[in-house]
Amino acid sequence: MTQPKWKRRKEARPAEIIAAALAVFADKGFAAARTEDIAKHAGISKGALYLYFPTKEDLFRAVVEEAVVPNIEAFQKQLAASDLPLANLLLMLLPGLAEIVAQRRLGAVAKMVVGESGNFPELAKVWYEKVISPALCMLSGLIVRAQERGEVRSGDPRTHAFSIMGPLLMGAIWQETFTAAGGGDVDLPAVARQHVETVLGGLLLNGDAP
Repeated sequence: MTQPKWKRRKEARPAEIIAAALAVFADKGFAAARTEDIAKHAGISKGALYLYFPTKEDLFRAVVEEAVVPNIEAFQKQLAASDLPLANLLLMLLPGLAEIVAQRRLGAVAKMVVGESGNFPELAKVWYEKVISPALCMLSGLIVRAQERGEVRSGDPRTHAFSIMGPLLMGAIWQETFTAAGGGDVDLPAVARQHVETVLGGLLLNGDAP
């Protein structure tokens, strides 16, 4: 039997609130985002919002856990099950991440964290623990495996991971900061693909990207 419409609607509300919070955070930042704006965007009362998320910090954590973490976990599972060389994995991983960042405006959230973490250190803590650290660990692990196989040059895996991920973050922040100021749009997946192809030339021992 199907559930009553009112029950399905109630169960859908947290996801609707999280989507609304993501949109408002991306447009206004954390400090300027008002809970009444998020509630209005979600089509509920401010009081109803507080039943699900008592604080803006709770909302931000929920945004990260629902909009970002599942994508990272999906990549982790996919990569763990793959035996492809590092070059192939990077050409799959970075453009895929870029697509998610571009589609969900996660660059705006990253910019918000960087800009407002001084006043709201909890933002940086959540973003690091849930996004940055798992992503770096995932990429560092791939590099360690590739070094053990003799695919890539020696060097600190975490440092290699930073150099690989850096342009993606730069492109995301550019998109949210300078595009509207006349800097022109940036195709994040294209940036990711070109950067991977470039960096692989120096990282791979044979120097040949696929």
